[in-house]
Amino acid sequence: MIECDDIPTKLPAHEIVYRQMREMVLFGHLIPGQPVTIQGLVEELDCGMTPVREALRRLTAEGALVATANRRVCVPELNSDQLSQLTFARNKVEPELAIRAAKLITPAQIEELQSIDDALDQAITNEDVAAYLRLNYQFHRHIHEVANAEILSSVAQALWLRIGPSLRIVCGQYGTLNLPDKHQETIDAMRAGDARAAGRAIRDDVEQGHGQLRRSLRQDNLIKFA
Repeated sequence: MIECDDIPTKLPAHEIVYRQMREMVLFGHLIPGQPVTIQGLVEELDCGMTPVREALRRLTAEGALVATANRRVCVPELNSDQLSQLTFARNKVEPELAIRAAKLITPAQIEELQSIDDALDQAITNEDVAAYLRLNYQFHRHIHEVANAEILSSVAQALWLRIGPSLRIVCGQYGTLNLPDKHQETIDAMRAGDARAAGRAIRDDVEQGHGQLRRSLRQDNLIKFA
């Protein structure tokens, strides 16, 4: 059974299952090309068939899962054009969220961001892939929440669902020690009240991460380059 500590237990069963399955995609528990079945998810999540069906419907509508020609549901595999689109979209949305966040963020929220990044650095040192993936997402999600821009934030979350499974493969094969980020530059810019610099740092972070993803996946033929 998948345990997700940050999901409130008082939510309706269908919402809990949806969030559990969303995290399975987001953090690469389900890998690109992997088919998923209702019965398999029922057993893994220890839940009923109805909430699994509803979660599959929602995640397919969000693009996190796809229905194939033979009516199977699986995690989508990226091709080169799709990865380019994801890079373009994240580079438009996430720097703007960082700019907005930098104008609103409080000292306490900056310290929370620093705490997340310190834990992320420790996960890199420990080569803890699972912790790295969660903390890296948490860092960006914290910025999105501070930005107070509901539409942009929802777009960013959808983009993360599409990139997460491939990122998990790269981290699993190559570890975390060589993974670059611009998180400290982002924090420093926010401490200085420089919103534009914060936006540039997040853009550079996305560019570096996607560049490594493209190189690694091309090298091992884990991405379909059309």
